[in-house]
Amino acid sequence: MFKHLRENIYAALERDPAARNAFEVLIAYPGIHALIFYYLNHWLWNLRLKSLARFLANIARFLTGIEIHPAAVIGRRLFIDHGTGVVIGETTEIGDDCTIYHGVTLGGTSLKKGEKRHPTLKNGVIVGAGAKILGPILIGDGARVGANSVVVKDVADGVTVIGVPGHVLDHSSNTDTQKDEKTQRNAKFDAYGVAENMEDEVVAAEILNYLRVLEARVQRIEGYEKRHSSY
Repeated sequence: MFKHLRENIYAALERDPAARNAFEVLIAYPGIHALIFYYLNHWLWNLRLKSLARFLANIARFLTGIEIHPAAVIGRRLFIDHGTGVVIGETTEIGDDCTIYHGVTLGGTSLKKGEKRHPTLKNGVIVGAGAKILGPILIGDGARVGANSVVVKDVADGVTVIGVPGHVLDHSSNTDTQKDEKTQRNAKFDAYGVAENMEDEVVAAEILNYLRVLEARVQRIEGYEKRHSSY
């Protein structure tokens, strides 16, 4: 537990420029406090003291604003930044070196007990603020999920997903050299799951949505004029 906690603290120092030293992270970061509770609760859960584990998990949620089910499986060096509103469900699996921002839900879509209902995040995944990853889906190594995205399908290794519903940014026109650059970019940390070319993609999506709204308005106006021109 203490080894994992030390790794979590240094992960926060590496990924948050506001973190000044290990002591400050330990006393002031709710994501660290939530993980301390999780390590204890997960141990109790495996000892079949499940009601006690759930009770302490509820206390942790009250104190930190972060809800982690004791049965969830969490790898090493997880960093939960800010943390308020994070929900990590019962059958969630999180790999090593992942980062989760506030408002993230790793939720289930099935009511059947005893089956895999929540997502699996492989190593190095970054989930931006407010994102929802729902169901027993797989988020591949090094994938990025943009802020406020809703993801309900598997995500391949190293790609960036944005939008509602979540869709992969189009890299189909990349040359081999560009693909190498993409691999290098995914190897570094992208705060909030924001890729370098995401802004243009988001703007394009917003423009398309606005054009659809305008088109619908024009059709309603034309229909209104046709109906009244017959009088």
